[in-house]
Amino acid sequence: MRDFFARMGILGELLAFLWKRKLYWLIPMIVVLIIFVVFIILGSNPATQPFIYTLF
Repeated sequence: MRDFFARMGILGELLAFLWKRKLYWLIPMIVVLIIFVVFIILGSNPATQPFIYTLF
């Protein structure tokens, strides 16, 4: 498992920290935050705005 986390960079370090401290319940919240950040970044691009707005 350590090799898997090491290959993922910063995200791997975060997951390794959560795994080591047994904070499994934080992983879904972090995934949702990452999804929201991706939507915000994509929504700021005028070419992708019509596609993002149809999702909501």
